[in-house]
Amino acid sequence: MHKIFSITFLFLVGVLSISAQNNTNYWQQQVDYKMEIDMDVKKFQYKGTQELAYTNNSPDTLHQVFYHLYFNAFQPESEMDVRSRTIADPDPRVLERISKLSPEEIGYIKVSSLKQNGKKVNYKIAGTILEVALNSPIAPGQKVTFSMDFDGQVPQQIRRSGRNNKEGVALSMTQWFPKMAEYDFEGWHADPYIAREFHGVWGNFDVTIHIDKNYVLGGSGYLQNPQEIGYGYEKSGTSVKQNGKKLSWHFIAPNVHDFAWAADPEFIHDTVQVPNGPILHFLYKDNDAIKENWKKLQPKSVDLMNYFSKKIGKYPYDQYSIIQGGDGGMEYAMCTLITGERSFGSLVGVTAHEMAHAWFQHILATNEAKHEWMDEGFTSYISTLAMNEVMKENKQNPMKGMYITYTQLARSGIEEPQSTHADRYNRNNAYGASAYAKGAVFMSQLGYIIGGKNLEKTIHKYFNQWKFKHPTPNDFKRIAEKTSGIQLDWYLIDWTQTTNHIDYAIKNVSEKNNGTTIELERIGKMPMPIDLYIEYADGTQESYYIPLRMMRAEKENPFPKMNRTILSDWMWVNPTYTLHIKKPETSIKSIKIDITEQMADTDMNNNSYSPVKQ
Repeated sequence: MHKIFSITFLFLVGVLSISAQNNTNYWQQQVDYKMEIDMDVKKFQYKGTQELAYTNNSPDTLHQVFYHLYFNAFQPESEMDVRSRTIADPDPRVLERISKLSPEEIGYIKVSSLKQNGKKVNYKIAGTILEVALNSPIAPGQKVTFSMDFDGQVPQQIRRSGRNNKEGVALSMTQWFPKMAEYDFEGWHADPYIAREFHGVWGNFDVTIHIDKNYVLGGSGYLQNPQEIGYGYEKSGTSVKQNGKKLSWHFIAPNVHDFAWAADPEFIHDTVQVPNGPILHFLYKDNDAIKENWKKLQPKSVDLMNYFSKKIGKYPYDQYSIIQGGDGGMEYAMCTLITGERSFGSLVGVTAHEMAHAWFQHILATNEAKHEWMDEGFTSYISTLAMNEVMKENKQNPMKGMYITYTQLARSGIEEPQSTHADRYNRNNAYGASAYAKGAVFMSQLGYIIGGKNLEKTIHKYFNQWKFKHPTPNDFKRIAEKTSGIQLDWYLIDWTQTTNHIDYAIKNVSEKNNGTTIELERIGKMPMPIDLYIEYADGTQESYYIPLRMMRAEKENPFPKMNRTILSDWMWVNPTYTLHIKKPETSIKSIKIDITEQMADTDMNNNSYSPVKQ
């Protein structure tokens, strides 16, 4: 069906004013790219032209702009190279490889001409950033056009992008073009490309790629000239003439903040229609060893698309592509690149994670460099639940592995706050565990605090209010607060801005006045509300809920059929809390804190008590 969205409508949706991160009306910049590149597949080089219409929706007058030149990271002595050679635990895919690249193997983007509204501007290249001094400032509400000529060389495949990856895919073209940096309420985000994540401006892409006619290509956007291309693409759209021995692939990607593609002469191209959803494209090598798994992947991908659309919000585009390429798995606009020589379970798992990123990053576009735990953590949370259902894993607690990884991080001595910039972590391992596992636990544990139903409502409201925008942690927190009626500032601060841990204990149990006195202790610095469960010798159960005073409200009973008593608040300054029940200790079989294990207590050995029977 490949219909083209109404760009005007999507733009209006993208800039609607709502209550935002800094208590002002929300705004975001707009870019519209028109690019044409001519690819030399033998030299792995390309020439490009770019016309970029930039709309300044900010209240500020801009005197400069910045572009990302990501391919420049793949050169000896680049910041990515130096960082990889000096960090304590380098990424094994990178190590010293960049430092050893020859001039023919490096990556680069060289700008040969740049004009603002037809007049040349001064610029300089500083590593992976192009610094541009404007001829005339861009006033609020003003739209200007930048015209650029550039040359690029595709690096030897090392990290995400590149040529001839380890599975033989010819071109993994991600972050391949001069890309305008984001400017928002915090200012410019012209971060150098060192290792991690990305942040881009919302806009529309019109891209034409001239490449040898025996190459099959897939990526972001809707193909406009399938009748010229073939290879299983639908016969609709407008025509683009062939360029000698090359084909011209014309794509339009509306309302995205990125454009990626991959190409190989041996790609098989399959399509599957999701009922009432997008067309899924699968591009993978003509390799007998992987064909069966890639065929089996296709119905599972339909199930995953349906799961995410149900649990988060309906996928808003008409296509999504799953492409063999890259160096592992990485999300891009309307597509993902994944390595394909995997077991079936691993292939579905990486697809689940990267497809979930279509929501948590490419629809809900957080700044990954500053809030990496939001896109990676939220994605890990929802994709873990999806795998449990789609693959029929039937795990009672599918998030258990995330909690274990977080607990290991908390005990490791190398944990840093989640508010650490993604590139600033002292260790890659600390970054990974914090962004993925601790980020997933943030979401799961939020369900413990506000209740599972409120968490589901929060996720849906978050999607509906912040799709096609740049939400921050505070934006998500405010939606959770409004949904549940529970105050959560303490949770966001302690969990993401400190390394405070949760550790509660049953300190003492004693019989008194024909009843039982239970003393609880907060050992860790991070406070939490407490669900205390008591099972009696006769098999009956009841719970005691101790709200945290800072919450200013209570969650609903997670087990409505179980009798629950709401006790007085626990003030976080008090290290202990004492409660009294009317039944004697001899009638008690066990006492336990949080039987759901959703609270990320870093030492669960002191969370339960069973009387010693004489």
